[in-house]
Amino acid sequence: MTLDNLIQMTMNFVRDHQMWGLPVVFFLAFGESITFLSLLIPATVILLGIGAIIGESGIAFWPLWGSAAAGAFFGDWISYWIGWRYKEKVAHMWPLSRNPQMLVRGQYFFHRWGAPGVFVGRFFGPFRATVPLVAGICGMEQKTFQVINLASAMLWGFLMLAPGAFGLHWLAKYFSF
Repeated sequence: MTLDNLIQMTMNFVRDHQMWGLPVVFFLAFGESITFLSLLIPATVILLGIGAIIGESGIAFWPLWGSAAAGAFFGDWISYWIGWRYKEKVAHMWPLSRNPQMLVRGQYFFHRWGAPGVFVGRFFGPFRATVPLVAGICGMEQKTFQVINLASAMLWGFLMLAPGAFGLHWLAKYFSF
């Protein structure tokens, strides 16, 4: 099975079984946000595709947005907790042990930008899963982290689904498709 097949299969599943859309979107956003799973799951592409399915099929946008935001929130929360709990030991865990530069780049980014970097890091693939981990390692105050985590997860979920969901309606309205 190729990556394209997996993406198409997931999108078709959501289109054909709309009741499963919420847990699928949650799992994809969670997997995209958690430190160790994010390397294995092509969630960004699938979520953008699900946004297009929303636009073409009339699936309700807001529940799926909430599911994406919740998945992203909990994925980052667990990544933060792993960093807070295990500190520097995470550098010896797979996959970080095989790619130590990910953690080094995340630490540099966090030390340079601090709390705003946690918000911005959500929107950049390589930092999405490492910055929350580093925030935990560095002992960022949990309340501050969670406020930033929630705000960025809500915006990220919207940006993953809205272009397809609303863009198709806009195109159809203004270009008579």
